[in-house]
Amino acid sequence: MTPELFDTLAAHLDSLTPQLVIGFGVFLRVGAMMALMPAFGETVVPVRVRLALAIAFTLIITPAVGTDLAQLRGGPGPLVTVIAAEGLAGLVLGVGLRLFVIALQTAGTIAAQATSLSQFFGGAGVDPQPAMSRILVMAGLALAVINGLHVRLAEFLILSYSFFPAGGFPDAGNLGEWGTAQISRAFMLAFTLAMPFVMMSVLYYVALGAINKAMPQLMVAFVGAPAITFAGLALLFLTAPLLLPIWQDAFHGFIANPTGPPR
Repeated sequence: MTPELFDTLAAHLDSLTPQLVIGFGVFLRVGAMMALMPAFGETVVPVRVRLALAIAFTLIITPAVGTDLAQLRGGPGPLVTVIAAEGLAGLVLGVGLRLFVIALQTAGTIAAQATSLSQFFGGAGVDPQPAMSRILVMAGLALAVINGLHVRLAEFLILSYSFFPAGGFPDAGNLGEWGTAQISRAFMLAFTLAMPFVMMSVLYYVALGAINKAMPQLMVAFVGAPAITFAGLALLFLTAPLLLPIWQDAFHGFIANPTGPPR
């Protein structure tokens, strides 16, 4: 390698160093968020695929937020602070998104418990989920991906720099209030989605009690168990196309306005 070529490469490397440092800062937030991101960050997705997705999101987002990360060009002290702050911001954003998946899991668990299907095809994992939870989660994630989840997540990451500035730690009090509001929203959404199954369960057990009172000699449990199982599956078949759009609207509302009041 000639000295002239070496000097040219060194000059190009010096000019690219600020962009590489900024891209590294964006990757810190994206990578932390990717660990909890719905659909793209699921444990069934191979680690190499998740890494490739994180790099792809970084390449997309960096040109849009490069001016917000100018402080990354400082010395090693500010860089350490930025690494910690960006990792925390990514985890907080990932938790906010993951709560919507947990809402679907909780709704499915409530519905399964209400319809005596809580152990129906239960998995063998550390925290096995009822079949209704798995169906709702897979259907919700598929619906989100079909409706351009990758585009909305890119917009969400760009928007995140307006309420989580680069290199700055969020206020602990505000972050606590925000987290409490998101958890409350998740449980409210889960109970809303499971409400048809809870109402059917209440009507079923009231009717079962009335029948048992009228005919004590009838084994109502043996008669009613198949009925509640069939009714639960039929109700899931009928209401899933109506419940998933409600979840999708709440999910899109959070992406569009993460700091706003829960809808």
